[in-house]
Amino acid sequence: LAFCRGRVVRVPKGPLIRVVGTEVVIPCSVSDYDGPSEQNFDWEFSRETDFMRIVSTWDSTFTSEEYQKRVGRGDIKLRRSSNDAVELVIRNIQPTDQGRYKCSTPSTDATVQGNYDAEVQVKVISDGLSVSGSKARSSMSLRLSEGDSFKLRCSAITTSPEHTHLHVTWQIKSGSAWRDILSLTHEGKFQPGPGYEERYRNGDIRLDTGANDTYRLSVSQASSVDGGAYRCLVSEWVRGADSSWQKIQEKSVEIASVAIQRTDVVISTSNASVTERDSLDLTCNITTDRSGIFQAEVMWYFSASPDDSLSDAQVLLSVDRDSVVSDSTLISLSHVDRNSYRLLVRDVDVEDSGYYFCQAAVWVPLHNGSWHKVVERTSAPVSVVVTALEPDYEVFLNASKTPKFSDDPTELNCRIVNAQDTEANIRFTVSWYYRQRLRSDDVVTEELLATMDADWTLLLGDRSRERTQNGEIIFSKKAVDTFSLRIQWTSESDRGDYFCVISAWSRHRNNSWVKSKDVTSASVSIFWATQDYTLTVEAVKLKPFFVAGHTFEMTCKVSSKNIKTPRYSVLITAEKPLTDQSNPNGTTRIISLNQDSVVRLEDWTDQTRVDGVVLEKVQENEFRYRMYQTQISDAGLYRCVVTAWSPGGGGMWREAVNGLSNPIQIDFQTSGPVFNVSVHSDNPTIYQGELADLLCIVTTEGMALEPDDMSFDVSWFAVRSFALDREPVLLASLDRRGIVTQSRRNGSSDLSLERISPLEFRLRVHGCEDHDFGNHYCVVTPWVRSATGVWQREPDIRAKPIFVSVKMDVLNAFKYPLLIGIGLATVIGLLSCLIGYCSSRWCCKKEVQETRRERRRLMSMEMD
Repeated sequence: LAFCRGRVVRVPKGPLIRVVGTEVVIPCSVSDYDGPSEQNFDWEFSRETDFMRIVSTWDSTFTSEEYQKRVGRGDIKLRRSSNDAVELVIRNIQPTDQGRYKCSTPSTDATVQGNYDAEVQVKVISDGLSVSGSKARSSMSLRLSEGDSFKLRCSAITTSPEHTHLHVTWQIKSGSAWRDILSLTHEGKFQPGPGYEERYRNGDIRLDTGANDTYRLSVSQASSVDGGAYRCLVSEWVRGADSSWQKIQEKSVEIASVAIQRTDVVISTSNASVTERDSLDLTCNITTDRSGIFQAEVMWYFSASPDDSLSDAQVLLSVDRDSVVSDSTLISLSHVDRNSYRLLVRDVDVEDSGYYFCQAAVWVPLHNGSWHKVVERTSAPVSVVVTALEPDYEVFLNASKTPKFSDDPTELNCRIVNAQDTEANIRFTVSWYYRQRLRSDDVVTEELLATMDADWTLLLGDRSRERTQNGEIIFSKKAVDTFSLRIQWTSESDRGDYFCVISAWSRHRNNSWVKSKDVTSASVSIFWATQDYTLTVEAVKLKPFFVAGHTFEMTCKVSSKNIKTPRYSVLITAEKPLTDQSNPNGTTRIISLNQDSVVRLEDWTDQTRVDGVVLEKVQENEFRYRMYQTQISDAGLYRCVVTAWSPGGGGMWREAVNGLSNPIQIDFQTSGPVFNVSVHSDNPTIYQGELADLLCIVTTEGMALEPDDMSFDVSWFAVRSFALDREPVLLASLDRRGIVTQSRRNGSSDLSLERISPLEFRLRVHGCEDHDFGNHYCVVTPWVRSATGVWQREPDIRAKPIFVSVKMDVLNAFKYPLLIGIGLATVIGLLSCLIGYCSSRWCCKKEVQETRRERRRLMSMEMD
């Protein structure tokens, strides 16, 4: 391929057949060339042997004398279509132009390769195409009515010596441009123009061939778009040497001018706005210039929207072409004259307001006695407004009950006064609204509380739905002209402005109810002055001095202001010293008594003294707290937390205000021993799988005690982090009775907790894992037996944590995998040797016969 590459000059394959007097365009292109992108071209012509120069793109003196005049007039010219292609254009070609045309390109290549010129034969034939209109109706003018049919004819014939085909197209010109209607192509196919496909498929547009080379266009169901000038466009085609079709000439002739008279449908009315109970009179007029026999079919529509598609329209009445009218009680349709139809609606209602349409269809008789619908039109909508007969009345709103405190009832009455023109078909309903009062000038939209439908169905708003369902708000109708709103327990959020809207509903012909009027009352303000609730609580210790083991007793006296019939709930709390580890937050909820005098133990966890605390109500505003057999661990500040409650809606209690009493301190003066706790481990850094050994050591200072007079509760905790920034996790605990309790564990390691001496407790972690690391500490609760034999609990003591780290034993971790790997490798090696030996011994054994050689010794050099 590389050796065959070179310049290629191309012209169409000949011969090119053209008609005398037409324009000829011969293209020429070049490819696969070197040099500049824009190439030059030379055209030459030859009738027999010698070529005459016609025109060149680069040499103005190239043209021969014979062609200079035609080139100067522009009858022959070159038209460049791209850098590597030109077109030779010859206008008004003559028989003398028949011959061979050669296109040449000057060389711009480095080496001469390929072809530099190409020739094409042009054959000029005589004009044998003749196109004419109908002889009887040449250049006729037609005036038709919408829906009529018409036919147009044209004649086209050719006497060309070549085998040519005709392409016939009917066109219409309604504006400035011609549009194709229907074509019979040179290949014998029918082709409708744009927009005429549907009418062609329905048979409304046809193209027929007849005798004497005539082509007839038939149009049925003519519409306004069919008006305009019609012409017949005929083109002559010939098949070229490359089997492609080429158009050699084209002629046209105007046939007729067609005018279509439009049929219009108009509604005339004298009362587009009527009052309820009156009559509505509409007339449908059909405008047409038809003078022959025709019948009209009329249908009246009603729609709530002006959409002329009538998709949601309602059919009122209709009359067919035989003047048969559909029946209706309150609506009548009459035929006034030949082109007018009257619609009369009696006793109109508000629901009759909307848009009215008239749809008319024109039918004409055919020769066979049947009727054919030629046109159908729908009028523009007529807007009809029916004014309702509104009743005249006023609305008055007053408050029969107004609240002075929270939870007082509120009752509002909405009355209809001075009612006039209220017939039996008028019904009244009410809607209640609330508007919040603001001190600023901000605009607040009203909120719907409830509304009543025409059938007196109550529809609740979001603000009042839940309270109405609970019976806190009641909507009622006390009399025919009075509606009531009652709030059983008014709260502060109910303060604001209230107003009502009375709606009048009218009964229509179909027994439906339609709202005709709304009247709004003046607003009524519901408001009362409020003062802040005040609550004072005083705590008093009844016994100023006592020792451990005695009973602690204190009272709480409560006084309140601006609270309606209050009740109180009391909670006793204790603030322990910071050294007490049982409650890190410092405050303990001990016991409570609610507003219904129900006592409940809160965070009291001493199982040995379940009945050791008592809270009782002495008077309506006085409460007493007792704690029996007090212990040293009970030291702290005790308070009364009191909550005042006021009656709420539905027998419920509403929290009003909270109060806190002064603190009462319990402090024991003891001279007993002082306990200290520490954690010790000989080896805090261990490897996985080893044993972690931790000791919790208790030491005493001051007064010495016998081992039998003291006991300890020991609990071990762990914080799984380097810094103490996480919650501690309970590992195990040992109470003073020797009962061990362990928490649930997720890993495979195990725990053991034991007492190894009166003041030493040991925690062991067996088979340590990664998650056993962290800060470990113990919490010790000392118990001391007094001289009277009573065990007293001392405050909890927390030891300083010790960090336990767990490392991985690399040798032990890889020992077993290495041994297993070496063993497997040894077994596989021996097995491979055994397989190789057996294969070479039995499977691959081959006998080889060797030729026997004579054994001769080499002769010595001297003997040779």
